[in-house]
Parts: sequence; C-alpha cells; structure tokens
Amino acid sequence: MDWVTCRHTPGCTGVARQPYGICLSHLSPEQLSGALGELAPGRLIDLRGTTFDGELLARVLSAAGGRFGRARLDLTRFTGEARFGEVRFDGDVSLDGARFDRLASFFGARFAGNVSFRDARFSRQLSFHGAAVAGHASFDRAVVGSDALFSQATFGHGLSCERARFDGFATFDGARIDGGASFRGTRFGRTLSFRKVGGRAGFEAAHFAATAYLSGTGRLAASGARADGALDVVAENCAVDLTRIEVAGTTMVKLVGSQADLGSAVLRGPATVTGRGFAALTSLRGADAPQLSLYGLDLSTCRFAGLTHPEGLRLTDCTFALTPRGVRLSLRWPLLRWFSRRRILADEHGWRGWTPPLTTPDTLATPDGLASLYAELSGAPDDDGTAADFAFGAMEMRRHASRRWWLSLYWLVSGYGLRMGRTAAWVVLLAAVTSGALLWNSTSHASRRVSHPRPATPSPVVHR
Repeated sequence: MDWVTCRHTPGCTGVARQPYGICLSHLSPEQLSGALGELAPGRLIDLRGTTFDGELLARVLSAAGGRFGRARLDLTRFTGEARFGEVRFDGDVSLDGARFDRLASFFGARFAGNVSFRDARFSRQLSFHGAAVAGHASFDRAVVGSDALFSQATFGHGLSCERARFDGFATFDGARIDGGASFRGTRFGRTLSFRKVGGRAGFEAAHFAATAYLSGTGRLAASGARADGALDVVAENCAVDLTRIEVAGTTMVKLVGSQADLGSAVLRGPATVTGRGFAALTSLRGADAPQLSLYGLDLSTCRFAGLTHPEGLRLTDCTFALTPRGVRLSLRWPLLRWFSRRRILADEHGWRGWTPPLTTPDTLATPDGLASLYAELSGAPDDDGTAADFAFGAMEMRRHASRRWWLSLYWLVSGYGLRMGRTAAWVVLLAAVTSGALLWNSTSHASRRVSHPRPATPSPVVHR
C-alpha cells in the first residue's frame, strides 16, 4: 500500500481520512457527515482500499452530485450493488484490484479520461452498456463471474482486456472502439457476441469455451486462438488473421471486400469461407481442414502447399492465378518454351519465379509436392475447366520432378492428353510435311524426265 491505511482494525486497507485516522466506512455518523460535506462535484476523490455497502456508496454519489473529478478507487470493495449509472468522471479513474460482490453497473456512465479495472474481480454481472470512455479503458486480468455487457459502448482510445476472464455471456454488439481492442490470452467461458463492432480487434491466443461471433473493420486477428465450440466470423473491408487457430466445432467465415489468412489453422468440424465483392484467401499453408468449402473467393495468391487434407476441399466460383501466354525463352532445357493459358496454384507461380519469393524460403513448394497436391485437388473445383487444368498441373510437375523423356514427349505431342488442339496441330503439321514431301517427290521426277530426254534411236543405214 502506498497510502496511510485505516487504524480501526489491523486488516482494513481503506485510506485514512484525516484528522480521524480511519477510513470512510468506519467513521461515526457525525464524522461521516462531515467528511461527505467536503465532497463537491468534479473534485478529486480518494477512497482507495475502502469497503462500501450500497447505502454508503449512494451517499457518496449524492454528495458528489453524480460527478467526480479524478477518482482513486484502487482495491476498493463493494459489498452491495455498485450502481454508477449516468455518473460523470471528469478525470482519470483507477479501480485496479477492486472487488464487486454483487452487480457492478456503469450503464451510461461518462469518462472524460482513462479508466482502469486491472485485476478487478466481478462476482456477479458487469454492465458497461452505453458507457462512453474518451480515453483508454483497461480490464487486463479482470475476472467477471457472470454476464458482461459492453454493447453500444464507445472507447475513444482503445480497450484492453488482455488475459481477462469472462465466465458468463459477454456481448460487445454495436460498440465502437477507436484505437482497437485487445483480448490477447482472454478466456470466454460462455458465448461471446462481438458483432457489428467498429474498430480493430485482436483475439490472439484467446480461448473460446463456447460459440464465438466475431466481426471487425480494419483488422481482425485471432492467431493462435482456440475455440471449443463454433466460430462465426464476419469481416467487411477488413484483414483477417486466423493463422494457427483451432476450432473444434463448425467454422463460418464471411468476407466482404476482405482477405483472410488460414495458414496452419486446425478446423476439425465443417468449415466454410465465403466471399462477396473482392474477397481473397491468402494462405492455407499447413492447414488441417478435412471438411473445408470455399465459395466466391480470389485464390490467385493463396498458398496451398502443406494442406493436410486437400482431398476434402471443395471450390465453388473461385479464381486462381494464370500462366503467362505465348513463347518464352529459358536458360534451362528446352531453351524455347510456349505456354497455353491455364489456372494454376500460387505455389507453382512462386516456384517458377513468376511472383516475388516469400520472405521465408518456401521449402514446401517442390515439384513432387505440387504434383501430389494438384492430383488431390483435381476433384475439388466445381467446373471441369479448372479440374482439367489441375490435372495438367499434376502431370507438368511430375515431368519436372522425374525428367523422364517420355513425359516430355507426351507433353510436347498432346499436352498429357488434355490439349487436343496440340495433337491436331501436330497432325496438320505432319500432313503438311507429308503432302509437301510427296509433292516435291513428284515434281522432282517430272523435272528429271524433262531435263534428260531419252536418246533417239538411229535409223538403219542402207548400203546400195
């Protein structure tokens, strides 16, 4: 304690009121009336370590006219209902380590500065519904034993709930959090509703013991989080980081003009990612998702190498990277190559050097690995054209991996049986060469007959 504590009992931590030497809760009725008379709206209030019942708190709020200046309430304990509804705090507020044995309500309260509830304990419900904090709000390591209501609240310079614990239902629906919200390492014991929330949000390494509904604008991160139930994510004009997330139940991700990263994610239940507008998935590298479906997504930059269950992937109305069209020179054999336009994975695009390399060396995108990946993904697309391009890609990677001459011949002659136009071109070329050879041969014979006429037979000489 960095304050003079109450001498009424050895265990009392309340700040001593002078000249009495004891805390507010142990003053006599006459002394309490005198102490409360010193309070005035908007002035500093220091009640650290003091224990309040409902009646004492009501008298303090009345004496201050429902308006505090700087409020120092660290380690205070509220044994009755703590109702701060519509109260104004003109300065910073500190409630670090406070204890709330019953309801704690800050419904519609106004905080002109910062507010801190670090290490606070709420045995019952916590209501911050409609509260407005102009500064920064902190609930780091706080524990809420029942429901926590933050809907329609506004935070001017961010909200931090790192390593907090919400044992009951928690809702932040409709809140506005300028400066972003951080829930790093936080545990949610029941349903979390974080819908239609304005501002960035980070749930890195969080634990969702039940269903979690998340939304965000600007950026939404849940890297390394764990969900024991279902996970529902809605992102609008937002970057979504779901790398290394683990979801035991159903996963639903809806992207509207957004992009998401599912690298190394573990999605044990059915998982669906849908896109509207320009929506992209940037990575499935190392993901374990046996029942994953992708709808309406741009996958032109999505890396698939290391995907654990590619045979379970379903692709509908998705777009992919494309090969360049036309003839290209190469330093490797064959020196002259031509490419027909086909859809390919971004992994092959990077392996061929058509896109900038990754920041870390890509050890997963090898010809052998890509051949297997293409083969297992050939049944994933909903259209035959993409499926055929993936089958072509599988053979192409096998050719690069094995360097067998007959595969090169198979590629050259018929495009692995998938480019019949190439076969037709060879037939036409062969027919043209054959026709040209026959024509040249017949012309050559005709010219020889003209150039070398047969000698005339001499007429016999008659001797008379």
